[in-house]
Amino acid sequence: MMAEAGDWKTLGLILGTYLAWAGVTVVGASLPVLAVVPAGLLIALHASLTHEAVHGHPFRRAGLNEALLFAPLSLAVPYRRFRDLHLAHHRDARLTDPYDDPESNYLDPQVWQRLPGGLRWVLRLNNTLAGRMLLGPLIGQIGFMCADWRRARAGDREVIAAWGLHLPGVALVLGWVWAVGMPVWAYGAAAYLGLAILRIRTFAEHRAHARSRARTVIIEDRGLLGFLFLNNNLHVVHHMHPRAPWYALPDLYRAGRARYQACNDGYVYRSYGALFRDHLWRAKDPVPHPLWSSGQGSSTKGE
Repeated sequence: MMAEAGDWKTLGLILGTYLAWAGVTVVGASLPVLAVVPAGLLIALHASLTHEAVHGHPFRRAGLNEALLFAPLSLAVPYRRFRDLHLAHHRDARLTDPYDDPESNYLDPQVWQRLPGGLRWVLRLNNTLAGRMLLGPLIGQIGFMCADWRRARAGDREVIAAWGLHLPGVALVLGWVWAVGMPVWAYGAAAYLGLAILRIRTFAEHRAHARSRARTVIIEDRGLLGFLFLNNNLHVVHHMHPRAPWYALPDLYRAGRARYQACNDGYVYRSYGALFRDHLWRAKDPVPHPLWSSGQGSSTKGE
């Protein structure tokens, strides 16, 4: 099946990313230390392309997109689990809900109060940008796998099937790494770096706010991170136009900049540099949801 008109850009970027990744892993056989950073950047880009696939690009047929992106270069998350959880996240009325938003970093305040002091310290550190990059991939993976293990033990067939497809993908990626001779430790470091880079994007994507339309950020960055995230830093634009491809987001934003900023109540950073300056070692948010009412359910439903 042909790619959608104009979406040859996405298909070409997918193929180019795989070719570049293959080349970097070959270089990593003899220069593993030097290969870690470029491999990590490509792993982050592949994750952003996976996000595009989940939203219907480059093909209209979901199965074709899954076939293109199912190989988990990051080794971490099954394609179908990311698909299901991310699409559930797009119920904007539930954004940041500790229970109903799968991508929320907030906890129910009552759950927070029951946590051991050491774990609360770790989670507070995880709410700084430095902590999110250093610890976030590990914390996120542990929490995700524990939740999926509970679902699998309860007989959730979709979770079991997703992991059943994921493991051959992991074997394919590691088989290539082994075949070209890149040390597994170097590839593991690259995968962790890729996940850490992605945590820069997700760190500020959403905030607690009484109005659902004001929970989603705009980061006006057109540099390397903006490219690696495929313009998803213009996150309110993506949430308002989830079917728009990555290359359309900047034009949509330029055409309606004032409207988007009014819509999200000015939740804007001029660049990722500004985000680093403000929150490298200072938490952006508390861990317990500041607007949560445990006795009555979520107070985050908003407009």
